[in-house]
Amino acid sequence: MFNNGNNLWIHQAQLLGEDNILRPYNVGIQGGKIATITLEDYRSQYPHILDAQGLVLLPGVIDPQVHFREPGLEHKEDLWTASHACAKGGVTSFLEMPNTHPLTTDQATLDDKLHRAAQKSLVNYGFFIGATRFNLAELNQVHPVCGIKIFMGSMHGDLLMDDPEYLERIFAQGTRLIAVHAENQQRITQRRPQFANQYHIPDIHSEIQDDIAALEATELAVNLSIKYRRRLHILHLSTALEVEFLRLHKRPWITAEVTPQHLLLNRSAYQELGTLAQMNPPLRTAHDNQILWQGLKEGVIDFMATDHAPHTLAEKAQPYPKSPSGMPGVETLLPLMLTQAKQGKCTLKQVTQWLSTKVAEAYKIPNKGRIALGYDADLVLVDLEQEYPVRRADLQTKCGWSPFENWILTGWPQVTIVGGRIVYYQGQFNEGVRGTALQFLSD
Repeated sequence: MFNNGNNLWIHQAQLLGEDNILRPYNVGIQGGKIATITLEDYRSQYPHILDAQGLVLLPGVIDPQVHFREPGLEHKEDLWTASHACAKGGVTSFLEMPNTHPLTTDQATLDDKLHRAAQKSLVNYGFFIGATRFNLAELNQVHPVCGIKIFMGSMHGDLLMDDPEYLERIFAQGTRLIAVHAENQQRITQRRPQFANQYHIPDIHSEIQDDIAALEATELAVNLSIKYRRRLHILHLSTALEVEFLRLHKRPWITAEVTPQHLLLNRSAYQELGTLAQMNPPLRTAHDNQILWQGLKEGVIDFMATDHAPHTLAEKAQPYPKSPSGMPGVETLLPLMLTQAKQGKCTLKQVTQWLSTKVAEAYKIPNKGRIALGYDADLVLVDLEQEYPVRRADLQTKCGWSPFENWILTGWPQVTIVGGRIVYYQGQFNEGVRGTALQFLSD
């Protein structure tokens, strides 16, 4: 079942050609890298053979926005449970956010996370550095990081960066990628008391943190990016207004992402899920779903992320606004999107671009995100025919729930490969595998 080394022969997997047609190929992996993609049969030259007939081979998913809660909040999630969830979901690499305890704001706290991940993570890992008012010098000096995370809103404490003067200072200094959570905290703060007598209404969260709050913050970030020609990434885009703004004002050095929940869920989800549907930025309307899909297909939105942000069921059951915002997602991203492809909403090629290729390109992660000679063998084999529901009992995330519970999905990963080694095989985990720290060419 599992290979101890990183040499592997994948036999007769379906690969997507340039003509978007699936055909059976053999893939040879040597030293953790893709060494051959061929119609020929060289099985005898490989110590371990994986029969992949009937399965489709895709590049491993790179999830560029997760909150894995370690250190400090391990009762919700930790790197061990989260990386199991990644492996089960076909996620072979992740980029993790700085709002842990302590915050990831300097070299020491970054090194601590890198050490923890090296000990615990079954998949590859990278980390953001968080911007505060006190670490402007460190933001461009710590290594390795995928970028600087700025919480323009929906945050409290040191990570809340809602002062335009400090924001401009960050954009003006350095060249490292800046990723923003774009919500106008001032508007949110002003609106909260206006709706205080409506906290019992399930979707009031989406009314308080409205689409204008998102648009205003995105406009500010884009304007600063243009002023300083600074590499900008807009996290979890959620509104039609932002898509229309970016369609007019986006520059080649600006990218954006969307989550599956903002594509597939809207404010109607509160009726069934209650506070389980609460996240930041909030769920929007069916019209926003439609325009986000359009923006993704047109390339206004570049790729996808889960914003995996687990909280326990007990925490989520608290009445609003004590209920925390966030949803888990790494286990369901790939099957959700492959199900959309099967339903004709997008193509298989688009899914691989949005979940792998374009993420690696945007964050300049070398040798990831493609099935190509010389690339790292971070791969996933999926079954596009078998359908299976999302069930709590099957989830690996420590929080133990999903907003997509009972959805019938196809494309569930059958085998996940990290660095040429099988880490997940039909419900079983190879817990001896460890991922490696991602490198970023722009770092």
